[in-house]
Amino acid sequence: MVSFRFPFSFPQPGNQPNVISKAAATSRSHSFSAVACSVAAGAATFAAISYSKNSRGGEPSVVENALNSLLSVRSSLPWASLALADGPASVVESKTGESFPCVISGSRKLLGIGLRRKSLLGLKSIDVYAFGVYADKDEVRISLGDKSGKLSAAELKQELLEADISLTVRLQIVYGKLSIRSVRNAFEDSVGSRLQKFGGTDNKELLQRFTSQFKDEYKIPRGSVIELSRERGHVLRTTIEGKDVGSIESKALCRSILDLYIGEEPFDKQAKEEIENNLASFLQK
Repeated sequence: MVSFRFPFSFPQPGNQPNVISKAAATSRSHSFSAVACSVAAGAATFAAISYSKNSRGGEPSVVENALNSLLSVRSSLPWASLALADGPASVVESKTGESFPCVISGSRKLLGIGLRRKSLLGLKSIDVYAFGVYADKDEVRISLGDKSGKLSAAELKQELLEADISLTVRLQIVYGKLSIRSVRNAFEDSVGSRLQKFGGTDNKELLQRFTSQFKDEYKIPRGSVIELSRERGHVLRTTIEGKDVGSIESKALCRSILDLYIGEEPFDKQAKEEIENNLASFLQK
């Protein structure tokens, strides 16, 4: 696996809260995003029906009873919690508490969430950022629908990597002392090695165009959001805290970024497996 190397003195955690260790027997569901978002939608509908019932009186309807049964699924999802406040429903990454919306950009739905960790001096690991991978469900069905049932989950994911389908990797910063320079240098290392793999050796200018988007003027305290989106036409669009900082048309660059999260040697192998299985569920009618 390509390491997330910080080629300078990385600040020690100091008095930062202790990192929550991974439970020994943890086994997250392969369809957690789809289930959680569906349950959240059902909960919202149930709330509206319950309000209507209370205002008119009478016994619960068949629909209300069915929704009650659906909501009971929530108790079997210890790895996530659902937020049904003013915004869209969300899924929480259990080890960091970072909340990811089920839908972003209007139509991109959550395929999976994971965690990027970094080992300091081989002695201690810190949580750097949590990430969520999103895909446009309609585009997935149009491009890959005829392959449903014919390819394995891993093969479908490989098709997704190569296809012209809108995808977003959403990074939510967890480590409070992370600087934009460390992000820039880390991408220089990890994306640079991928570019050599997918685009050949003569990609220094392309890599510099990408990393130069992470200017020193940007601050990324804990909770900051960076989005790396593959738009149609293999255009990589980068936003920091909702601000568009640049777009680069390059299939090799898009492929290199996505490989960090859902490639053969991803930052979080369990997240990659979940994404593969949830992708297959996108194609189910």
